[in-house]
Amino acid sequence: MRIGVIGAGAWGTALAQCAAADGDEVTLWAHEADVAEAVNARRENKIYLPGVPLSRSIIATTEVSALADVNALLVVVPAQHLRGVLSRIHVGDRPLVLCAKGIEAGTGLLMSQVAAAVHPGAPIAVLSGPTFAHEVARGLPTAVTLACESTPVARAIAARIARPAFRPYLSDDVIGAEIGGAVKNVLAIACGVVDGAGLGQNARAALIARGFAEMSRFGTALGARGETLAGLSGLGDLVLTCSSTASRNFSLGKGLGEGRSAQSLLSDRRSVAEGAFTAPVLRDVARRARVEMPVVEAVCGLLDGSRSIDETIAGLLSRPLRSE
Repeated sequence: MRIGVIGAGAWGTALAQCAAADGDEVTLWAHEADVAEAVNARRENKIYLPGVPLSRSIIATTEVSALADVNALLVVVPAQHLRGVLSRIHVGDRPLVLCAKGIEAGTGLLMSQVAAAVHPGAPIAVLSGPTFAHEVARGLPTAVTLACESTPVARAIAARIARPAFRPYLSDDVIGAEIGGAVKNVLAIACGVVDGAGLGQNARAALIARGFAEMSRFGTALGARGETLAGLSGLGDLVLTCSSTASRNFSLGKGLGEGRSAQSLLSDRRSVAEGAFTAPVLRDVARRARVEMPVVEAVCGLLDGSRSIDETIAGLLSRPLRSE
């Protein structure tokens, strides 16, 4: 199975590196010409994954037509650009492995729903879990969820991308895998706020636990299974991204907690903190589903400037006492 990777950010490049580890050729589509040129000429993605020597089996390109002869596509573009990028590519019946985490603004659709609308004939899988790109690219041990309704497709993809240090666990709960990845990005912003505001480790632990409760309520309301949300793509990813400044979402929240504005923090970024775009969409979908998500509501208030840090903290701490 020949793999094509759509998106040459840090995560897309890391997945290409993983797929090329045995010397199999991988086509890596990049939006930026300078990224493609650097990968091919210097074997490094200096913009998004600096310091990682890349396999010579990775062939970077800016031409969509170069993806015509691959057998499966790993789609690693930011969530809000997924529809536009997929609409440029002829997919047919080739599997689409969705690796972005988020909910589409304007429609409230999950990434699998967006992909199905653009390419209704393609088998769809979701790859999600606790993954920092620089660790995967360097071959450090990583485990992920690979969710697909078709077991044969899931097994074929898993067999192709698995490595001794990169272990996919199979699931047929596509919605659960997606919801975990989307919600944890927003909760990571909240945990970054706790860190930036100096609220302590107790507060962060409580926020992770209560955030997971929100993720579980929202997920089960939309048809996800509890065991999926408690697994790698839910709780596992939540713990990772709520604990390190290597997470773009955590770093964004830390800046907010230190008193910087969302506008200034987001304007400085070439890479995307998906949680900033997912938060208001998630809030609106949760409201329509009548799912209470106070942490998500608080993050939205900080991002749009309608609440200060002090007001947000006071609001969360003054909520009525209730059973856990």
